[in-house]
Amino acid sequence: MIKCFLAALIFSFSLSNSHSQTQAFKVFNKEGNEVSFESLAQIAGQHELIFFGELHNNSIAHWLQLRLLKDLHLQKKSVILAGEFFERDDQLNIEEWFAGKMTDKTFEAESKLWNNYLTDYKPLMVYAKDNSIPFFASNIPRKYASLVSKEGLSALETLSLEAKKYFPPLPIEVDKTLPGYVGMKDMMHGSGMNVDLMVEAQAVKDATMAYSLFGHLKGNTVLHINGSYHSNNYEGIVWYVRKEYPDTSIMTINTVEQEDLQTLEEKSKNTADFIIVIPTDGPKSY
Repeated sequence: MIKCFLAALIFSFSLSNSHSQTQAFKVFNKEGNEVSFESLAQIAGQHELIFFGELHNNSIAHWLQLRLLKDLHLQKKSVILAGEFFERDDQLNIEEWFAGKMTDKTFEAESKLWNNYLTDYKPLMVYAKDNSIPFFASNIPRKYASLVSKEGLSALETLSLEAKKYFPPLPIEVDKTLPGYVGMKDMMHGSGMNVDLMVEAQAVKDATMAYSLFGHLKGNTVLHINGSYHSNNYEGIVWYVRKEYPDTSIMTINTVEQEDLQTLEEKSKNTADFIIVIPTDGPKSY
């Protein structure tokens, strides 16, 4: 009898242990308490602006973004999708494709696509297109961010009025004492690059993504897709939104990878309202 009991206990433990190693993800709140993805989605629907911070190459995170978009669409009549993965000068292409004026093939040939667009971002875009959910490109054109990284924010003053449509009105304020920017400088110390200019290039991306959302906040639920580092610790894009619209209801999501999904690592607590934990050996698109 005892042997049978021990055998059953070991078998039960092995199943439990196996299950813990094959879970695709877990969701925790900022304090480190586990919650369901359905709870996250329900709470997201109560906010004007949701930042879904991603790891760009993590396929599970992208699937969860699609899940969240679908849930918000079911909850709300007025949902807007926006994302870092398109630059603002591609907005006309996006609108023409959404309106049926372009085929998928033409749109993808004409636009500046990230290398994992087809696998990771196209499902979001197709769902938005098929369900009449507006999409707004939020990122600054890469050539202007590159210019800032080489010459600083003052270089934007030399551009044409046409170019200046694609980033916020100048001058753009940068608080280089924010912990995220300080951490960036520390990480790049000794790299040989001008770290102050690199911080300015990061900040102009954050400021532009925030500025891109300003006209869509009231009366809508906006889901913005961006790299986690652009919204973690309520800095980056969030800082710029709160500077101009302090009363906006904002929710943030951070995506992290861990070997063990059972508990949230201490370093990830309080980085966002919700933290999605994905196995380090989970599927990657590149």
